[in-house]
Formats: sequence, structure tokens, C-alpha cells
Amino acid sequence: MKNVLLTIPFAFLFFVVILSVLYIFLIRSSPKGEDHPEKYLPYSGGQGLPPVELRLSYQAFFRIGLLFGIMHVSALVISTLPLKSSTIGIGIIYLAGISISAFVLARTDYT
Repeated sequence: MKNVLLTIPFAFLFFVVILSVLYIFLIRSSPKGEDHPEKYLPYSGGQGLPPVELRLSYQAFFRIGLLFGIMHVSALVISTLPLKSSTIGIGIIYLAGISISAFVLARTDYT
């Protein structure tokens, strides 16, 4: 019986029960008030969000994020290449491929 208390399933259930009781107690004791009209707006650090037509779509955001990742990985790869004359050609070919990828991702038409 002493070892049962130290098992992972028992510890999990114990903490689920403790946190559930704490959650219910805090919900019941929290002050009730009217909903503020800006309560469900996204947090923007205290600044007003730009109009909807100026915001990035998910597709544009994904492309910018992918471009950011490719640029960082390429900078890491190029910076770790040895400085020998035999690897300079490989670096130039790699940079040419990265340049093509960056050009494709940086296009503004998303068709």
C-alpha cells in the first residue's frame, strides 16, 4: 500500500482532484461583473490594431515565418562552412538555392 501512493497514475489523479477543487473554489469566490466590450479582442500590447485590410492572412504569415526560418538556417550553414577553396563553390551553390527560395517566398501575390 505504501508504494501505491508513489505511482504515477495515483499522483496524477491526486493532483487532478486537488486542482479541480481549487478551480471550483476560485471560480465561486471570484468577483462577478459585467463583461467589458473589449474583453474578447486580441491582446495587442495596449496599441490599437491596424484595420482588417492591413493585417496579414495566415498564408502570408506562414510564408514570412518560413522565409525567416530559411534565412536563419542558411546563415548557420554558411557560417559553419570551412574556409577552404574547395568549399567556396558549395557555399555559392547553396546561397543561389536559398536566394531562389527567398525570392519565391517574398513574392507579394499569393496565387
